[in-house]
Amino acid sequence: TISGSMASILSAERTALNFLQRMSGIATLTSEYVKAVEGTTASIVDTRKTAPGLRLLDKYAVSVGGGRNHRMSLADGVLIKDNHLAALQAEGISLAQVIKQARLRAPHTVKIEVEVESVEAAIAASSAGADIVMLDNMSPLDMRRAVDQIGADCTVEASGGITLENVADVAKSGVDIISVGALTHSPRAMDISLEFESKSA
Repeated sequence: TISGSMASILSAERTALNFLQRMSGIATLTSEYVKAVEGTTASIVDTRKTAPGLRLLDKYAVSVGGGRNHRMSLADGVLIKDNHLAALQAEGISLAQVIKQARLRAPHTVKIEVEVESVEAAIAASSAGADIVMLDNMSPLDMRRAVDQIGADCTVEASGGITLENVADVAKSGVDIISVGALTHSPRAMDISLEFESKSA
């Protein structure tokens, strides 16, 4: 319930509803993902795939829905992606060297994450000193193999192609984190309207 000047409420109605519909949609979708992985140790987290100018609100809506926030910005963690590795390895720089340099330059509180696309690459990233290994677009079976090989010293994140239909299988693979871009890049807005009620004298 809101109250105030009729003119002010009517002028702000559409903008307020747009925000509320989007944020409610994000929170609701997040809640569905969180419920789908109940009984496992996996956490549902968001990504930086947010609407321009709305990142704080989008991520708050994820937390309201029971999810956790991933990086807010590039400063919150070092993520070494496949393109980074390809470019550096073309210069003869090994993954272990990349991680070492990242750790020397980043604040001591910042973790180093490496994106991989195979079990073998996951093992290599863990052995090279990554704090987090991101399994990108891998099958639940391969995720399980990677988790078994990496061990408990390294956090394992699943990402890419995660849907409500397959998230439970992904969670059962033993990964620690499941990042879902769809939470904020394509939520279905809730159908919310504003109705006036007259106060009785």
